[in-house]
Amino acid sequence: NAVAKSLADALVVPAGYTATVLYRLGDPIAASVADYKNDGTDTGASFAQRAGDHHDGMHYFGIGADGKVSASNSDRGLLVLNHEAITPAYLHKDGVTIDGTAVSKYPSTITNTMTRTVADEVIKEMNAHGVSVIEIAKNGSSVTYKKDSPFNRRITTFTEMTLSGPAAKTAYMVTAYSKDGSKTRGTINNCGNGYTPWGTYLTTEENWAGYFRRITATDNPSRTAKELASFARYGVAGTGRELWATATATDPTDTSFSRWNAMKTGTSADGSDDFRNVANTYGWIVEIDPFSPASTPKKRTALGRFAHEGAWPGPVVPGKPLVWYMGCDSRNEYIYKYVSTALWDPADTGKGLAAGDKYLDDGKLYVAKFNADGTGTWVELKFGSNGITGSNTAYAFADQADVLVNTRLAADAAGATKMDRPEWGAVNPANGEVYMTLTNTNASSRPITAVDAANPRFYNDPKGTAATAQKGNPNGHIIRWAENNGDVTATGFKWDVFLFGARSTADANNINVSNLTAANDFSSPDGLWFSRSTGLLWIETDDGAYTDVTNCMLLAAVAGKVGDGAKKTISNVDGTTTKQVDTYVGATLGETNLRRFLVGPKECEITGVAETPDGKALFVNIQHPGEDTAPVFGSPSSFGSHWPDGGNARPRSATIVITKDDGGTVGGGLA
Repeated sequence: NAVAKSLADALVVPAGYTATVLYRLGDPIAASVADYKNDGTDTGASFAQRAGDHHDGMHYFGIGADGKVSASNSDRGLLVLNHEAITPAYLHKDGVTIDGTAVSKYPSTITNTMTRTVADEVIKEMNAHGVSVIEIAKNGSSVTYKKDSPFNRRITTFTEMTLSGPAAKTAYMVTAYSKDGSKTRGTINNCGNGYTPWGTYLTTEENWAGYFRRITATDNPSRTAKELASFARYGVAGTGRELWATATATDPTDTSFSRWNAMKTGTSADGSDDFRNVANTYGWIVEIDPFSPASTPKKRTALGRFAHEGAWPGPVVPGKPLVWYMGCDSRNEYIYKYVSTALWDPADTGKGLAAGDKYLDDGKLYVAKFNADGTGTWVELKFGSNGITGSNTAYAFADQADVLVNTRLAADAAGATKMDRPEWGAVNPANGEVYMTLTNTNASSRPITAVDAANPRFYNDPKGTAATAQKGNPNGHIIRWAENNGDVTATGFKWDVFLFGARSTADANNINVSNLTAANDFSSPDGLWFSRSTGLLWIETDDGAYTDVTNCMLLAAVAGKVGDGAKKTISNVDGTTTKQVDTYVGATLGETNLRRFLVGPKECEITGVAETPDGKALFVNIQHPGEDTAPVFGSPSSFGSHWPDGGNARPRSATIVITKDDGGTVGGGLA
């Protein structure tokens, strides 16, 4: 039966299922590391071997008897997961120390003069970002992680990364750390994810731009017009969201903190004496070989630089190119796909990063254009074509490396369709059709006059007893498309809207277009995953619009196919302004084919989903419970959440594992 909506500080799953906490913030991944105290006193250095914060995208890789990747082993495997960001207050004893004073929550306004004065706090935060690789074992219905596995690894902002592909070793990548532009340090804001058919993990760098310090009044006069256009398009400006660049290292030659300063401070012509170009080394898809703990991850520049939400592989066919679909997670941004030049050879399975060199460093990058008639076009982002030239008036491109470093600007030039915040994608293994969440937008990003066929709704969703206005598309939708003739290399596709998020009580003609009920209504779809075992589509939410009624959730859906619904006219109203839009809507699912499966604790996001090959263990991440409430450390009962430890404990992001009590496949009853 469907789980009811809930505002409780609890994790709720259907009767007949059990959810167990597997891997929490601070949990050790080495036998020599002590259990986490969860009181803010654990050292920053220890977090190099502890679970990071804000668990997000993840993938399960089975381990074969030979210690290599196995597509079928459900009893022993590697779980690889992202740590997107942090809730700083709960990481430190009395909150974050700014200008020498501990504060429980960041001030609403960060000024240029504020500084981080406790270096260990900053080290802890930098280590709490990145990726975890942990070995897990399943014994019956019990799933545990192995604390002393030789596979266990943390990849953080300190981990050296190789820059690979067309933009590597170019002038755009030169820093004081890598004078030839061949490498950088760390990965940041790892949100969605992907994987490869040869057995490696793809982590994505999403809101990386905000971590860099660049005070525009000081720096702008020293930069070229092209640099300023690039900075503006990506949002590289401000104090730096965590103020890491303001911390002082004990060793004056240590640039661990100063590298977050993206201002021009040196005198060199190429940036080899400062970190003016450092932001160009972020915003990429990063490939990690979980089966080789000593390997150096590679940032794959051929897949473009933007606010990557994920990289989801399409159908894998021997002798055919490989494809990955990607979203740029910001309002009015784009959907992309990458098609490899090399044709898939199953003999490359298990070859790690060497296989990545073959398939991920050479290919074609496309951006999507959604037409009003339900068709679409993939436009190649190639220097010298589709408006991406040196004579482009908005931004004069120099070469293909410039196109990849400034992919957003290239997509602008190509005339791509601006979407309502593209986030996660998923490819239906039954037919190769692609689904992508458009999480939400607001009136300032897309006014009523700018709605179109693929982003067709503008409405008000009043929130709470005060009926606070929420205008735009605050509940989001899920779009899907089918490549022409099922060919991943096709430059044309057909699309429709699979589901519209909405309150079940909203207007059925123009808002609750998918006829959602109390058993399946939702808002702000984010994570997606197709089960290889059951064929179910799992839908996760990251919501702020419907949280007056329910915490974030996980739903299970039975997907149809593109074109199984009908054309529909939606009437949008904003005061005296009206606009009608024709769109294409998938078949109504009803409660038979769409049900709420899980509701999370207070103030969390439900994100990241993976499963064992047999479908009997489903992994889900609960991110930042209690984040929205400023803690009062002398009064722990005031914390916004106490999940998962309960009592008066500080909240912790965590990975849970869901199993069916009768040992069956998770969600099997619906499928």
